[in-house]
Amino acid sequence: MKHLPYFCRGEVVRGFGRGSKELGIPTANFSEETVENFPSDIPTGIYYGWASVANGDVHKMVLSIGWNPYYKNVKKSVETHIIHSFKEDFYGEDLSIIILGYIRPERNFDSLSALIAAIHGDIEEAKKTLDLPEHQKYKDDNFFHMPGGKIINGH
Repeated sequence: MKHLPYFCRGEVVRGFGRGSKELGIPTANFSEETVENFPSDIPTGIYYGWASVANGDVHKMVLSIGWNPYYKNVKKSVETHIIHSFKEDFYGEDLSIIILGYIRPERNFDSLSALIAAIHGDIEEAKKTLDLPEHQKYKDDNFFHMPGGKIINGH
């Protein structure tokens, strides 16, 4: 994909509240403004990469870009699941991500359990793929150590 790797930083805002409560898979949501600034030709779907909250440690992540067909969202969202356990919420903090690759297209599911199983499969795929040397190098990218502010692919 011509836009990858894609670098993005934005404030974490409250989402629909489904990630932790309903799915058991917490997500960090970008604001509508940040979502609107994503290139329109980045396809919806599930991606993998690296993430850091408030210039802290860098962790593996999976990311959903789209309308979440199971929930029939009317607004496009970008939701990041950081593969790490945080002690508390971080609403209002800056989330920095580097999207490195595509896992699968966005799709609908017949049941909540099928959706959860697919997300867990996506997480396992991301963990394995991010261990490859060509992806490991991005974990130490200077982007994660830059001062705050909105940065989207270097702009």
